[in-house]
Amino acid sequence: MSSIQYKKSAALLKRAEKVLAGGVSSEFRRYSYPHALFYTHGKGSRIFDVDGNEYLDFALGQGPLILGHSNPKVLEAVAEYSSAGQLYAGQHIKEILLAEKLHQLIPSAELMRFCLDGSEAVQAALRVARAVTGRKKFLRFEGHYHGWLDNMCWGLSTPSIEALGDRSAPEVYPWTEGLPAHSREEFIIIPWNDIDLLRETVTRHYKDIAAIITEPVMCNNGCILPEDGFLDGLRQVCDEYGIALIFDEVITGFRLGLGGAQQYFNILPDMAVFAKALASGYPISAIVGKRKWMQVIEQSKVIHAGTMNSNNPTVAAALATLEILDKENPYDRLFAYGKKLMEGLKGAADDTKQNLLIQGSGPMFNIAFTDLTKVKDYRDTLTFNKKKMRKFVGGMHDRGIRIIGRGLWYISAAHTEEDIDKAIVIAGEVLKNL
Repeated sequence: MSSIQYKKSAALLKRAEKVLAGGVSSEFRRYSYPHALFYTHGKGSRIFDVDGNEYLDFALGQGPLILGHSNPKVLEAVAEYSSAGQLYAGQHIKEILLAEKLHQLIPSAELMRFCLDGSEAVQAALRVARAVTGRKKFLRFEGHYHGWLDNMCWGLSTPSIEALGDRSAPEVYPWTEGLPAHSREEFIIIPWNDIDLLRETVTRHYKDIAAIITEPVMCNNGCILPEDGFLDGLRQVCDEYGIALIFDEVITGFRLGLGGAQQYFNILPDMAVFAKALASGYPISAIVGKRKWMQVIEQSKVIHAGTMNSNNPTVAAALATLEILDKENPYDRLFAYGKKLMEGLKGAADDTKQNLLIQGSGPMFNIAFTDLTKVKDYRDTLTFNKKKMRKFVGGMHDRGIRIIGRGLWYISAAHTEEDIDKAIVIAGEVLKNL
């Protein structure tokens, strides 16, 4: 067993709880193992906490750190550019350079606006879709995470599989208290990866539907890939009924490739939202899209604003990140290391007779304890043994391997083959002792 201790973090958490609600500034951090921890620094593929513990990190700040921790070129770019000023309430040259870079890289990025996070960028895309179509609702999918704002805080939890009811008319439950009842009326929801059901639903309700929003890979629940033809079907349905197709690429953007999932799958959405890996952990997001849709922002028919939008440090971080990714092109390595890790974990599970299911593309993937051999939607993920996963995550953490508690792994350009080998060996030890 590991000798890792968390005493200083525990003391700091008690101190934080006196002034921070729950001791944290984001709900997800409350569920870290063994509790919310405090960190001092990160470098490359490692992160270090206040107790002096070192972790091989596959959480990567919940995904943004595609270049690893503290990439020196990114930090230098931020320091140099922000030393002359951090916020002008006006435009600056690197904002244009960043927009031009995204226009070059992302197939659908004819016009764009910058925001601070994925949640607000999603709302901007929905506002655009409503304005252009004159329709009021959007269609979304069970278990897909599009931020924490009111109209997206439904369909992310359920008392049971049975409580979801019929697939064609699901029951939907609030994820939090405090939601206004009218926020439930803004959307139609169905299970993902079912193109026949989608067609039937849109045929019945198309006069009300302004947009269909989807994660192109269902990363937040199971890292589920789209079934063959599903994204194509979405595109066809949207074209047929004049509906905006919105890709939430907060996770897939710059992780599946420089052009995101839309380039990876060769499906062109009308609008897309990018965040996380865009700026190596600095707070920036982008709503990008075809001029046909984005022109309502251009014409000031749809208002989009934000005091901190395109602030100097975040823009410098984003531009530096994209330039590094473009120049170094680490994607073959990200896919190769991810697939090696997936295969190694599967081998370790087979050797220890654990019912571990592994799904994903490589640069990000998910593990879960379930007797299913494949999951294709949120309802399937409700078979996951969360108690067993907590034990596995805790065992890995106590041995210096950090992963996201729900079983999601990220690979960075800073990870080495030795890191992958180490993770496989330790996973085998933890699985053996579960």
